[in-house]
Amino acid sequence: MTTQDSHPPSVAATELDEKAAKMLEIYAHQSFKNPSVGQRMRVRMIWWVIRSKIADNVKYLFDFLIAFVAMLALSPVMIITALLVKVTSPGPIFFKQERVGKWGEPFYCYKFRSMYIDAEARKAELMAVNEADGPVFKMKNDPRITPVGRIIRKFSIDELPQLYNVLRGDMSLVGPRPAVPKEVAEYSYDQLQRLGAIPGITGLQQVSGRSDLDFKRWVELDLQYIEEQSLWTDIKILLRTIPAVIFARGSY
Repeated sequence: MTTQDSHPPSVAATELDEKAAKMLEIYAHQSFKNPSVGQRMRVRMIWWVIRSKIADNVKYLFDFLIAFVAMLALSPVMIITALLVKVTSPGPIFFKQERVGKWGEPFYCYKFRSMYIDAEARKAELMAVNEADGPVFKMKNDPRITPVGRIIRKFSIDELPQLYNVLRGDMSLVGPRPAVPKEVAEYSYDQLQRLGAIPGITGLQQVSGRSDLDFKRWVELDLQYIEEQSLWTDIKILLRTIPAVIFARGSY
């Protein structure tokens, strides 16, 4: 897909998740005070780690299988889209951008290019008419979007290359949408909690209004998903995504 798809340097190199690290700290403290309590906490911690790893592996296997099948089934749509992007405006077919993943881990996210090649340079002059609140940029009639781009964005076709991100393990089918580093740098403490899950192609925000939601509600839905995430939750969100994409609810 690209000649340069290596990961950028990590900004969150850690062996354990935040919760596991915190549990280790509590366990060490309690073991010193009361060996019997420490032993029980150690068993609970080990079970929590095992259960979390099993859930993560099941989620990745589910994501990989669905993404692989989806890429095969949607390959005609992706080929046609690639040709239309190429012949209707100058520039590359794919748009590659650094995004922030789980626990702040950076990765490159792929999309079909839906904007003119000078879009990033022109963004600064459009910030005064930003229609979104919070550290995000949204504009219904964004002049940087190409004619083909408007169509593929309306029906989320521009997001299909992210199935490749799912196969790589950078993203999940379901999860909070990945933010760019500049946006994350402006997050409050509560907003940073949305980095507690692998980012997804779709999620509660995408099936609950997408761009029609304000950023506060967006974060609330992401945190709700992180709290309630399970394989069954992912399946329900994927099923709700189908009509949301077909009817282009809240997309622009």
